[in-house]
Amino acid sequence: MPGPCNIKKKKKQQAKREKKSLLPRTDEPSPPPAAVPCPDDSQLLPATPNIYDPGTGPRVRSAKEFLSSFFSQPPSLNDPLCAEFAQEEILQMLCTVLPEETAIILWYNKSRAKGRVCPSCRRLYNLGDVLPDLTQDNPKRAVESPLLTREQFISGLCSPLCFIMASFNHPGAIKTTWGRVAEDMDDVTWDLLNGPGVGIGDEGLGLLLKMTRLADLGLAQLCFPDVNIDI
Repeated sequence: MPGPCNIKKKKKQQAKREKKSLLPRTDEPSPPPAAVPCPDDSQLLPATPNIYDPGTGPRVRSAKEFLSSFFSQPPSLNDPLCAEFAQEEILQMLCTVLPEETAIILWYNKSRAKGRVCPSCRRLYNLGDVLPDLTQDNPKRAVESPLLTREQFISGLCSPLCFIMASFNHPGAIKTTWGRVAEDMDDVTWDLLNGPGVGIGDEGLGLLLKMTRLADLGLAQLCFPDVNIDI
């Protein structure tokens, strides 16, 4: 017959077993589950595509991202002039005188034989493409002209409207600069381009317009600062 001593001994042994047990006690509440962080709204949305089409041809949002994309053509190294412009040092020099995005677009256009990105509207195209007219509500194919074709080759500006936007600071030089390089322009036109203009911010398009009239983009002034070369 168990006595009081045996009952106390059993209780002590039971207490020891409970302390050594790895399982949680049922008489104690379980800790609350760890909170799972909710994803930010920006993580749920797909990334904005860099190439988009508003209806008049594909456009480039970021020139810097475009260079490393599938849509970017490689430099035309078989063309001596394109190969010369394709050097990384040329891009670095352009970035010292133009906003980065404008500099990258100019560098791309001068180092590719056919591929172009319009510096004004960012339209992506190839030389020889017949492009939709930007001034139409329902875009039609624009009528090609020799001066337009030449301007696309010179500066990459894809349409008369984009050329006007680029030359907005120098309205008096629009007609005499359109589709022309330095050898085709008179001193009056150069005086207008070299003037202060109307002072409207244009992301460097006015300077790009002037630089592209010259075969070396006027970069000789940067390479040889002691030589006085008027552009």
